[in-house]
Amino acid sequence: MPDTSFLSELSDISIDAGARIMTLYESPIAVTEKDDKSPVTEADQAAEDIILARLSRAFPDIPVVSEEAAAAGHIPDFGDRFFLVDPLDGTREYINRNGEFTVNIALIENGVATAGVVYAPAKELLYAGATNLGAHEIRVDAHKPREAGSARTIATRKTPADGLVAIASRSHRDHKTEEFLNHYNVRDIVTAGSSLKFCVVARGDADIYPRHGRTMEWDTAAGHAVLTAAGGTMTRLDGTPFLYGKSADGLANPYFIAKGDPSAY
Repeated sequence: MPDTSFLSELSDISIDAGARIMTLYESPIAVTEKDDKSPVTEADQAAEDIILARLSRAFPDIPVVSEEAAAAGHIPDFGDRFFLVDPLDGTREYINRNGEFTVNIALIENGVATAGVVYAPAKELLYAGATNLGAHEIRVDAHKPREAGSARTIATRKTPADGLVAIASRSHRDHKTEEFLNHYNVRDIVTAGSSLKFCVVARGDADIYPRHGRTMEWDTAAGHAVLTAAGGTMTRLDGTPFLYGKSADGLANPYFIAKGDPSAY
């Protein structure tokens, strides 16, 4: 089971990757396409290189499944305990320079995301959470990590009496999501990029995040861990558990719904 030192190490690694991303963010961004036509930048690979090297030193016995390596066909053998890494989640947000991109690192144990760190370096916000440790938000400048603020405990909220606030993808909004939300008493819909959507629910600023579009395991695991640690849940649309390590599916995710107060709706 992850402890505070484990989560602190993951946080430090994500900050190092974030510092490199922000250095590259200050220069012109060159964009290429992967085989699946999704965009990729120098920052994606540079951040992944840092994370893989640091994880290998700190946790040599835990395999790592990471987005860019997987895209190149390199997925290690992994068992019941492994890391999922998205070095730059929200590459479109990075390219558009709206700041809503993140570094994601998650620990998976027996199919469950038990620890995760989501770092948004442009917003200077780090979210970390783990089973039995709760979830926290820390304000930290990637270039000045020694000056990081104090950790603030975050938690999901009870469903507001006047209706839900839903959060949806800024770059991948779809009609199916709109239809799904019509079944709920939704008073407002807000948008955000990358795994920040999970964190907005985790800190109690939104109540529900449904996703009908394609995602991969490394896209969701860290945010899922933070949300769970904050008191929320994430399931398949039919309410069954959302698990990781789905090799038979190529590590692709099913559609899902993340909730802040699952007992209320």
